[in-house]
Amino acid sequence: MKILLVLCHPLPDSLNARLAKCCQSALQDQGHEVVVHDLYAQGFDPRLTREERGQYYDRPFEDRINLQEAQGLVLVFPTWWFGLPAMLKGWVDRCFAPGVAYDHHPTGGPMSPRLDQLKSVMVVTTLGSPGWIDHLIMRRPVRRILKWGVIKPCARHARFAMLSLYRAETVAPARIARFEAKINRLTAKIFQ
Repeated sequence: MKILLVLCHPLPDSLNARLAKCCQSALQDQGHEVVVHDLYAQGFDPRLTREERGQYYDRPFEDRINLQEAQGLVLVFPTWWFGLPAMLKGWVDRCFAPGVAYDHHPTGGPMSPRLDQLKSVMVVTTLGSPGWIDHLIMRRPVRRILKWGVIKPCARHARFAMLSLYRAETVAPARIARFEAKINRLTAKIFQ
């Protein structure tokens, strides 16, 4: 499979960078072609321009990252304030765009998905909070937004899986190793 791996963290030696390398290695070991987009290293501009927004309904956007060719997508990022980092939110705004990820309905109805070739999506995120707060209090907002607000409307048949490493600010090496083993198992399961 051709898989896009998107890393969003400002520090090149971060835990997220390590987890992205783990994902990349696991996927390459399985024989997949992995294209890495490190948003900070590449200087991605997350701002939707005035011109882009002004033409949102008039003409399709450019496919900046060959999203329409991807059969798999991996997102690796920290969850900050129970949401996506601004850089990643901007990436979604500019890359999951009309004419690329979906088409507008001519009369304002539901949008039509364009990413039918996207078979699997895996999200790997780190949080400082304990899991019970994300699950019970916040009800997993990042998972809901990505799965139901972004992926399913654009790639309705794509499998979706998410791994969250909680209390990541004080994580011990043994726990990181166990989490990396989960990444290896999940990549083998959903990217077939």
